[in-house]
Formats: sequence, structure tokens, C-alpha cells
Amino acid sequence: MLRTHTCGELTTKHDKKEVTLCGWVHRRRDHGGLIFIDLRDRYGFTQIVFDPENKEQFAQAEKVRPEWVLMITGTVRKRVEGAQREENPTGGIEVLVEKIVVLNESKTPPFEIDRPSPAEAGLRSASQENDVGEELRLKYRYLDLRRNRLQKNLQLRHDICQQIREYFHKNDFIEIETPILIKGTPEGSREYLVPSRLYNGNFYVLPQSPQQLKQLLMVAGYDKYFQIPRCFRDEDQRGDRQPEFTQFEIEMSFCEEDDVIKVMEGCFIQMTEKVRPDRKIQKKPFPRITYADAMNKYGSDKPDLRFDLEFTDISEIVGDCGFKVFSDAVKEGGVVKAMKVENGEKLSRKDIDVLTELAQTHGAKGLAWLRVGEDSGPVAKNSTPEFLEALNKATDAKDGDIIFFAAGAYPHALEPLGEVRKSVAAKMELIDESVWSYLWVVDFPMFEKNAEGEVGAVHHPFTRPHKDDEEVFQKDPLSARATAYDLVLNGSEVGGGSMRIHERDLQKKVFDTLGITDEDADRRFGHMLNAFEYGAPPHGGIAMGLDRVCMLMAGEPNIREVIAFPKDQKAKDLMLGAPSPIPEEQLKELGIEVAEE
Repeated sequence: MLRTHTCGELTTKHDKKEVTLCGWVHRRRDHGGLIFIDLRDRYGFTQIVFDPENKEQFAQAEKVRPEWVLMITGTVRKRVEGAQREENPTGGIEVLVEKIVVLNESKTPPFEIDRPSPAEAGLRSASQENDVGEELRLKYRYLDLRRNRLQKNLQLRHDICQQIREYFHKNDFIEIETPILIKGTPEGSREYLVPSRLYNGNFYVLPQSPQQLKQLLMVAGYDKYFQIPRCFRDEDQRGDRQPEFTQFEIEMSFCEEDDVIKVMEGCFIQMTEKVRPDRKIQKKPFPRITYADAMNKYGSDKPDLRFDLEFTDISEIVGDCGFKVFSDAVKEGGVVKAMKVENGEKLSRKDIDVLTELAQTHGAKGLAWLRVGEDSGPVAKNSTPEFLEALNKATDAKDGDIIFFAAGAYPHALEPLGEVRKSVAAKMELIDESVWSYLWVVDFPMFEKNAEGEVGAVHHPFTRPHKDDEEVFQKDPLSARATAYDLVLNGSEVGGGSMRIHERDLQKKVFDTLGITDEDADRRFGHMLNAFEYGAPPHGGIAMGLDRVCMLMAGEPNIREVIAFPKDQKAKDLMLGAPSPIPEEQLKELGIEVAEE
């Protein structure tokens, strides 16, 4: 090794020791005839001192600029009284230079590697690195990755992966890698196609998930599987999506829903306590709530339970309320929900206008509301006194409270109020950020219809019907629940799973419900159907979004901050310049001709 120690390693116990350090110049300061350099690597900073009496080394130090790569040999010495920096692990020492070697120079970076050094503590804010535009950061990602923020995030990601592997190894799971080049079996999102050179006109696809392969491993007898696989989806990029992402997942044979949940819950408890010991888990074991209760009480299938703001069903008291929006909703078979917010005077009319816009962006026509005791708001002005009295009783509302409403078809009419609930909690500072609220949402519907009336699987077509709904599934599949479960952390879904179908006839019935013909099922999923005829065991599993878990544990606003080389929000790699054109001869070899737009 070129170095004897890292830049975050030396302390007063190394006093008078000769050492060699390698790193990047973070800052250079000229103070009263002495030159100080803060040398940086991913472990920390060490203050380097150049004495003018060592003229050759001092002259070299005068030429040094930020981000130059140096090898420094010198002697460790304790800092003088008053110059120590207790907040820095190396703040009690400095290295007096005997020899400097410039390993490489650097152009002036397009942005500052804004990691405040100990000498700047209290003078600069680490948040200043957020002032750099993301496009520039992604273009020069190799420089962005030198920053403290991203180095901490990638270290956290590594630690999380280590905890995952340690936990599942300890629980007798076997890590098995599944292929990246597989057969195309569209299940919703568009797939990335990979042309075959050897079989002209044929294609592999990149897996959206190893779903079918891990089920086939259960058929093969590997009763406890886990993997941290890469997955790919060629979908329109919205906000927090990446065309390639990472999961961690398990599959188990001879198990029930409760077994899968308990195993994954144990993983998250260990991971949280080891990686983020500063966060308190709200409840252990994690609470469970049905999909129906989650929607009815919170307007979301991934509710944040760090605060209350629970909905009240007022459908039974709106018949003659005088407010037509409510009464019509119930007449048409819908529901009306109320959400009481105490100390509503903290919300100004401008705040309510912002909440109304939020509700509208999530599908509502508007946002009904009233201030209790003031007769203000559209509901109070158009309702009977009897209804207002019954409303206050039903919601236990008091003067000064504000009530927001949702009215319409269940469950979609409740979703805008669910978004309002989250925004109100943030605005009124109801969320304890030191607490982590894990929650299992169970008993999802098995199927749903889209806007065009087409039937789709809520999770995926291999999900098993709920054991209490087997007869319902045979007679009225669209009313059946699934044996499916999602894990939620602080209002964000981090993953989901289900018990799987392991019988050919039941799987064919699900395909029929989804409008998949026998011919299409055999073409797309014949390998699964055939495998189920060779003693497939009962099995189930779950997959977690590793990027999202890392994002939440790092406290970052998006997953790009926890991925080393992410794509931008348009699925472009700004650093590599991908996607990019392919030479004509290479396309010809693959039998591909690109149509002009």
C-alpha cells in the first residue's frame, strides 16, 4: 500500500509516529508563514502542516490546488492548546510534512466538493452542496460521489446489504442468483428487449423481477431462498423511479402468510437497530391493518401512523344534510368521510387553498371543509343545523377545529383526502421524526379494473386467493381478496408479497379472469404451468425495494441520492451519455433496422 494510515485514523496515540497518507486536497490555507492542507479521503480529514524551513516541500505546497491527489510522508504531532477540534476524530493531531509527492493534478472542478473540513466547522453549511443543480451533479457523478453526503449514503447502503445477508444466512436461507437474460412474459410494465445475434429476430428481455424464477426454485426444492437482484422496467419515469433498480427478496416453501411476515419483520428490526440505532421503532411486533381499514380510516393503502387524523364515516347522517354533494354521493352507492383537525385555526385560508389544489391533483373535484363554531366553509353554509350538530357529535369536534371531507365511490374518492391528511400533519408538525412506524397492510383485493374497465391483478397474476375467499373466487373473482401483504414505513410502501398459486388449475382460473387465453397462457407461462404438475409445494414470499429502503433510512428525498450512478428523471445517464446510437454494422449483424421518427 502507498499509505500507512487513512485520513480518518490518526489520533494523539500516534504522536511522534512517522506516517504516510494519501488523499485529495480539500482546502489549502496560508497562515503566518505556515501552509496548512486538509487532506481528505473517504475516512475523514487530516490536517497537514508545511514548515517554511523545509523549502523544497514548502515550494511544492504553494503550487497545490483543491482536488490534487497527494502522498504525504511526515511525523504526527499533537496540536497546540486551543487548536484542537474535538468534533473531528483526527482533530487532536496534525502531520508535519517531510515529503510530498503529487500523484495527480486536477482541473478546477465544475462545482465545489462541498464537504466542510474541520477547520471550517461552524463557518460553512454542509447543505450548501444542495445548491448545485442535479443535472451538473449527475454529469460529473464521479466528483459528486466524493462528497460526504453521498459517501455516507453508499456506506449506509453497504451496511444495509450486509445486514440483509447476515440475517438471512443466520436463518438458513440460501442466496441464489437468477438470470438477467430471460423470456419475455409481459405482466404490466414494458420490458427491456435484448436482441439475439445467434437467433435472428428473437429477443431476450431483462427481468422486471425474478418472480417466476424464484417460484420455480421452490418447485426445485430450495425451500428458503433470498437474493438482492437487479430489476428493469421500461416505463415512463415519474419522480422516484429508475429504469433499473434493486430488490431484496425471499421465497419460502411449506409456509403460511404469517411465517413470511415474521421472517421479513425480523430482518427490518435487526436492520433498523444496527444501521439506525438513533431511530425508535414505534411498535414491535409491527401492527397489521387490512386494506379496507387502511382506506376507510386513512384514505391510503400505505398510511403513516406516526400521527392520528383518522377518518370518520358520516355516510349515515348525510341523507337530509342539505349539502347536495354529500347526499348524492350516498344515493349513488358511495361514501362520505370526515377528518377532524384540532386547533384548525393554525390553518389559514391560503393553506386550505393549497390543500384544495393538492386534492385536485389527486383526482378530486375540490375539497369540502368547515370551521367548527364559525359557520365558515362551503359545507357549513349549505347544510342544515341538525346535520352540523350530528357531525360535531360524530367527530367529537369542538369550536376552533376544522373538518375536511371526502365524498364519492369507495375507495378512490378517499385517496385525495388521504393526501390532504399527510400534508396537514406535516404543516401542523404532528410527525415525530425520531420514530419509525412500520406497518403491515394485508388482505388486498385480488383484482381491480382500470379506467378502461380492463381487469388486472392488484399485485401479480401468481398471487393466491385469500383462504376465506376461495368460494368467492370461484363464483365472483372480482370480489375476492388476495393473500397479499405490503410493508409500509412512515407512509411509504417499501415492498410487498403474497402466498403464491402452486396448482395448475387454479393458476389457469386466474389467467381466465385476467382475460389471458389458454393459448396465450401456454405461450407466456407454459414453463410455470408445466412445473406445477411436478409436485410444486405451497409457497410464498416477499420483495422489498432496496433503493427505497436506503432512501428512507438515509433521510433522503429521492432514490437517486442512494444509488452510485443513477439515471436522471428522463431515464438518461448524463455521465456516460446513454442511451446512445449504435453503429450501423452492429445493428445489421443483429438484423435490426431503426425506423425514422
